[in-house]
Amino acid sequence: MSIENNNKFKKLANARVNKAIKLIKLIGNLSNKSHYSYSKKQSKQIIDALQQEINYIKNKFNNPAGGREVKDFEID
Repeated sequence: MSIENNNKFKKLANARVNKAIKLIKLIGNLSNKSHYSYSKKQSKQIIDALQQEINYIKNKFNNPAGGREVKDFEID
C-alpha cells in the first residue's frame, strides 16, 4: 500500500464517516414523537435498513470483492 493511497483513504474515510454520522443523527431526530407520528413497523423498517447496510459494509471490508444488489430504501 502506498502512502499516497493511504492518505487518500484516510481523508475520504474521515469525511464520509463524519457525514454519515451526522445524517444518522438526523434520522434519529425522527424519533421525536412531539414532531412526528410513526408506527413501530415504520421505525423497525428504518432500523433494519440501517443495520442491513452496516452489515454489508462489514462484509465488504472483510471481502472487498463481494457485490450486492442496490436497492433504495422506501418506508411503507
